[in-house]
Amino acid sequence: MGETFRNWAGNQSATPAEVRTPSSAEEVSRAVRDAVASGRRVRMIGTGHSFTAVALTDGVLLRPDALTGIREVGDGWVTAEAGTTIGVLNGELHRRGLALANMGDIDAQTVAGAIQTGTHGTGRDIGGLADQVVALEMVLADGEIVTVRGDGEGKIRGMAEQDLFDAARVGLGALGVVTAVTFRVEPSFLLRSVRGPMALSSILDSLDSLVAGNEHFDFFWMPHTDTCLTKRNNRSPGPARPPSAFRHWLDNHFVENTLFGAVCGIGGRHPGAIPRLNALSAATLSASTHTDASHRIFTSVRQVRFLEMEYAIAREHLGQALREVRDLLEATDWKISFPIEVRVTPASDAWLSTAYGRDSAYIACHVYRPTPNPAYFEGVEEIMARMGGRPHWGKLHTRDAAYLTAVYPRFADFLAVRDVLDPGRAFGNEYLDTVLR
Repeated sequence: MGETFRNWAGNQSATPAEVRTPSSAEEVSRAVRDAVASGRRVRMIGTGHSFTAVALTDGVLLRPDALTGIREVGDGWVTAEAGTTIGVLNGELHRRGLALANMGDIDAQTVAGAIQTGTHGTGRDIGGLADQVVALEMVLADGEIVTVRGDGEGKIRGMAEQDLFDAARVGLGALGVVTAVTFRVEPSFLLRSVRGPMALSSILDSLDSLVAGNEHFDFFWMPHTDTCLTKRNNRSPGPARPPSAFRHWLDNHFVENTLFGAVCGIGGRHPGAIPRLNALSAATLSASTHTDASHRIFTSVRQVRFLEMEYAIAREHLGQALREVRDLLEATDWKISFPIEVRVTPASDAWLSTAYGRDSAYIACHVYRPTPNPAYFEGVEEIMARMGGRPHWGKLHTRDAAYLTAVYPRFADFLAVRDVLDPGRAFGNEYLDTVLR
C-alpha cells in the first residue's frame, strides 16, 4: 500500500495502492497506462485544499511535486506545469512584469487543482481562474497526451475542440489528468484596497451599487452581529503604498490568524461565549487603505483550520439568500464563530463552472475544524438548493448527480464527453460516482 494522503483540513484521507511522483507528461502517461492495465483507478492530487474527496483514490495516486515551474511565456500568455502553486506562479509572473487578472484569496493550491475544482475570487467583470485559461495539456485514459485550446477549431476523439475545452476547464479530473495550464495574463498592475466595517443591513440595502461600483467587492459577515468587514479592491495608477511590515504582520498574521485562532479555541470550549466574542471582534474592526501589487492584495494568510461549504446562486437572489441565512441563525441555537464570506463573479462559459451562464454570487460558510456543525451546513444548504444553488466542487455539500443535472444546463453534455474520453472510469472515485454517476 502507498502512503496515506490527508487534506489540509484533515477531514479527508486515503491510502492508495501506489504513489508515483511523475516529472513530465510522458511519465504521467506511463502511470495512467500502468494503472489501467492493472485494473486500478488513478488520480492526481493537488495540495489538499479541497474539503471534499474529489482528489482521493484507492488506486494509483499521482503527486504533482515534480511537475512544477513555468514552461513557456508568450505574448499575453504563460504556460505553467500542473503542480505549480498559485503562489509560485504569482511570484514568477511578477518577476516578469505580468499578472493574472483575478484570483482567489488562497495561493497554496496547484494551478491544475484550482481550475479543476472551479476556484474563484470576486470580480465584477472578471471571473474565476478557469475563465483565464486559454489551453490545457491533458493525459487521457489511454495515455494519449493532448493539448486543448480555447480557440481550437479541430476535433479530438470526434468532438469539437471548443466543446472539450469548455468541458475540461472545470473537469474535476474526470476527463483526464491535467499536466499543464496556459493562462491569459496581462502586465502587472496595482490594486487599491479599502477595508472597513459596514452593517449587514446597510449592505443589503445597497448591494447593487456596491457590486457595480467596485471591480472586486467582497465582505465577511460576523454571525450573531450586524457587522461585516467589507473589502473594495480597484485598480490604481499608483504609487504603491503597501502596509508596513509591522502592519502586515499585525493584520494578516496576528489578528486574522493567531488572535482569531485563540478566539475560536475559546469558543470551541465555551460555545455560549461565541456571540459575545463575535461582538467584541466586530467592535475592533477598523478601516484601512493601501495600494500594492495585485497578487498581494488578492491573497490572504489562512492558518486557522476550518471546514467550508460554499454555494453559488444567481446574483439577483443574493439579498434574499442572506436574509434567509440570517433568519435561520436567529431561529436556532447554533453558535457560529467563523464569518460568512460573500463574493460575486460574472457568468462563465465553462460547463461545470458554478457561474456557468449566469452572473453569480457566492455564500461561503465555515466552521472551526475541531467543532464541526453539520446541522448548520445542512440548514444553509437547504436555502441554497431552493434557489438553484450550485455547490463548489471542492467544498462540503450533499448534492448528487440527480440534483446537479437540474442546475447545470450542460451537465448531460459533460457526461457525454466523459463517456467518450473515459468510458472505463479510470479517473473515477467515490466522489465522482456521486456527483457525476
